[in-house]
Amino acid sequence: MLRLCGMSDNSKIEWTDATWNPVRGCTKISPGCHHCYAETFAERFRGVPGHPFEQGFDLRLVPEKLADPLRWRTAKRVFVNSMSDLFHEDVPDDYILSVAQVMIRARWHTYQVLTKRPERMLKMLRTKLGFAGECRNIWWGVSVEDRKHGLPRIDLLREAPVQVRFLSIEPLLEDLGEFNLSSIDWAIVGGESGHRARPLHPDWVRSIREQCTKVGTAFFFKQWGGVRKKETGRELDGRTYDELPPRVHWPVIEEERLAILRELEERFPRG
Repeated sequence: MLRLCGMSDNSKIEWTDATWNPVRGCTKISPGCHHCYAETFAERFRGVPGHPFEQGFDLRLVPEKLADPLRWRTAKRVFVNSMSDLFHEDVPDDYILSVAQVMIRARWHTYQVLTKRPERMLKMLRTKLGFAGECRNIWWGVSVEDRKHGLPRIDLLREAPVQVRFLSIEPLLEDLGEFNLSSIDWAIVGGESGHRARPLHPDWVRSIREQCTKVGTAFFFKQWGGVRKKETGRELDGRTYDELPPRVHWPVIEEERLAILRELEERFPRG
């Protein structure tokens, strides 16, 4: 379990290969956060000396983790900050730029950046973060849980000057109805898991699948969720949906990887 909180090159999240957490902790801002899996995990270790989450789910920067993508010798899909939100208001602009610079330099990976704070993401992508928006190996996404909070995030994402846009519609808490999927490359849909999981109606999922099919958005159904998510599985109408946007493939040049890794380890040494 300890690997979840730092980096994991063998993630159990169905739509990614690895997780990378140069930031830990977050704060709740909408209904999708109510039963946050990351907070539940982190708070179990509050006060445990030496544990990565000794401070629970309090937000903090972890600069010694910035070089992690350079430590992987093969190209992966990397979920950035599975245990936080890169665009949280307490993460400094300069630190976000440092994370983006690593994504640019370790370009053989595909990075999946997901936020519930698209206002800040959009503002930065229009200004000092614009260099990262041009890169096809960085996918930019927003969380969508309901109409009130989630759908406006999609409109802001659509305005972002980026190459690949995606939605994490999880946990899906209600029928979203008809909504605009233009310029959205990928939609992940899933139900909430755990003992307090809120229900997911199959017709809500079918509606999104049908809308994705109409406009050519890749559709990925992650899980039904519930108390026993392994038993409920991830089949929808008798099949599994694992669609993904196309990836850019860059070769891993070992000499280059090691040189950048040494440089970053000098700047951000491990604790």
